[in-house]
Amino acid sequence: MTVSVMVVDDHPIWRDGVARDLGEHGFEVRATAPDGDAAVRIARTVRPDVVLMDLNLGNTSGVQATRSITGELPGTRVLVLSASGEHSDVLEAVKAGASGYLVKSASVPELVDAVRRTAAGDTVFTAGLAGLVLGEYRRMADAPAEGEPPPRLTERETEVLRQVAKGLTARQIADRLVISHRTVENHVQSTLRKLHLHNRVELARYAIEHGLDAEED
Repeated sequence: MTVSVMVVDDHPIWRDGVARDLGEHGFEVRATAPDGDAAVRIARTVRPDVVLMDLNLGNTSGVQATRSITGELPGTRVLVLSASGEHSDVLEAVKAGASGYLVKSASVPELVDAVRRTAAGDTVFTAGLAGLVLGEYRRMADAPAEGEPPPRLTERETEVLRQVAKGLTARQIADRLVISHRTVENHVQSTLRKLHLHNRVELARYAIEHGLDAEED
């Protein structure tokens, strides 16, 4: 199935260049937008699978636009494509609902792969940024929130969850943990049920928010 995309950036040359590159690699470019307000308005109409979102967009920031789009359009995922690799920008984008974060220095093949993976439900980060996000949430983690205690995950479920948060695919996780692809999928589905979540993006966000990065490679 062809992946549909929308490109949001306030620089027309860059915006048109990204749209052209994606079109040449088989993506359906449904629209482009020059600012956050237009991005939200157009996304409601064209409903792309993936929005490539810049952060510096004037009155309505990319973070605000990301929050609006992911809140209103659950079938649309947002992949931030920004010149900034600042820790705070990455954190804000993830908290707003972005499925991943790519810096603009990424190559065209890296961009194409990131968009495809985002459309497939993976979390995608430029190398090094996932660790920064996970580390920050670990430092920010306080006592459990009020209410019922968090569900208990098995040791293997927790390890799979850590790998999902790093943006690895099920097959990559299987190779890393030396288990079958089907076993990974079973752990993912079990964890989704326990946490009352719906997909891998929500699962990765849960892992980030709870600082599940105690064991690094």
